[in-house]
Amino acid sequence: KNGHGTHTSSTAAGNIVSGASYYGLATGTAKGGSPESRLAIYKVCSNNGCSGASILAAFDDAISDGVNVLSLSLGDPPNLKPDLTSDVIAIGAFHAVERGIIVVCAAGNFGPEKSTVVNDAPWILTGAATT
Repeated sequence: KNGHGTHTSSTAAGNIVSGASYYGLATGTAKGGSPESRLAIYKVCSNNGCSGASILAAFDDAISDGVNVLSLSLGDPPNLKPDLTSDVIAIGAFHAVERGIIVVCAAGNFGPEKSTVVNDAPWILTGAATT
């Protein structure tokens, strides 16, 4: 009901689906980026938002669980963007990268306006879409 973990996890590792189409157009096979992957999903958001403590705890859990890649589809609005010393995503990502884990983050949900990219710490692989 809240969040979009199912959507983002199916993009990362969704199973192969034959006969997929867009209302009968472009029929083919759909699949996530790596359907043979195993997923570990950590819930950090609730009806009250996404607390920094929950985000950092999820980073710690993922590091402890031995994940290879972390994919985060969350970030602050660009007008609230903290600096690298207080940004919990940047801090958690730094600790993960320090241990050899690739961290991929959404660039934000406020584009395609100027200066709306978040999660742009140099150790984070940031992805975005455009129109």
